[in-house]
Amino acid sequence: MGRARPISEYRTTMHENATTSLQPASLKRRLAAMVYEALLLLALSMLAGFAYIPIFGGIHGPFQKAVFQLYLLGVMMVYFLVFWKRGGQTLPMKTWRIRLVRAGGGPPSSAQCVARFCLAAAGLAGFGAGFLWALVDPDRQFLHDRLCRTRLVNAG
Repeated sequence: MGRARPISEYRTTMHENATTSLQPASLKRRLAAMVYEALLLLALSMLAGFAYIPIFGGIHGPFQKAVFQLYLLGVMMVYFLVFWKRGGQTLPMKTWRIRLVRAGGGPPSSAQCVARFCLAAAGLAGFGAGFLWALVDPDRQFLHDRLCRTRLVNAG
């Protein structure tokens, strides 16, 4: 039998593992994942539209268009919330080995996921300002991650 390790060694090892697992994902990888995500969202929107129109009819007036757009936004929100809460990763995030975590490293709360989605959508609608924020942020975080206290980290 080997010698017993002091508790301080275990703490150091655990701390080192926690630190290495929270390395921020590079901006390049996050942007690549976003392109992949956009393609999946396009396909998801098409499928959601095919399901919507037979049930609710055509989209002719401005009110119907607004309802349809809110429906698509809701479908996208559910998509992200399910994956972010289930493991912190959507399919593109798994492909690019990126994980969404709280600033402290644990899984994000439901409130953080909802706020992150809403702020990301607003940042995207504002000519991408929430995403361009990463160019001036000292940690290269997107504005919605900074505000929601979440981070995109490497998923080893």
